[in-house]
Amino acid sequence: MSQNATALYTARTRTSGGRDTGVARSSDGTLDLRLAAPGSERIGTNPEQLFAAGWSACLESAIALAADKRGMALAGKVTIDAEVDLHLAPDGYSLGARFSIAIPGIEQGVAQALVDEAHRLCPYSKATRGNIDVSIRLV
Repeated sequence: MSQNATALYTARTRTSGGRDTGVARSSDGTLDLRLAAPGSERIGTNPEQLFAAGWSACLESAIALAADKRGMALAGKVTIDAEVDLHLAPDGYSLGARFSIAIPGIEQGVAQALVDEAHRLCPYSKATRGNIDVSIRLV
């Protein structure tokens, strides 16, 4: 991160109980949820779902930014189906991600260029680049 970077927003949360029996709350109260391990009987979300939602929302905003930088208006609503995998290997846990992106009304080559640029712009993509397997495809 650049020393000249200005924080535009700081998310503040408090989590206790971990992924199995935890709760997570934001400082402003807009996020207040129960956590549950994937596949458990407990009602709640898990960190992988939260990560998939956050990353796909960020990526969609980056697509809009990439289009705007080109002076393009997106004709329809961009949709992103995100899948985040939690892997277990002998050396520990890791993540993987797959995104299926639909950009209606945009020619395939242009849509691909927007997605490629968005993946370079998105802070989630930057944070994970080279650290996890990521697959992005247009649908």
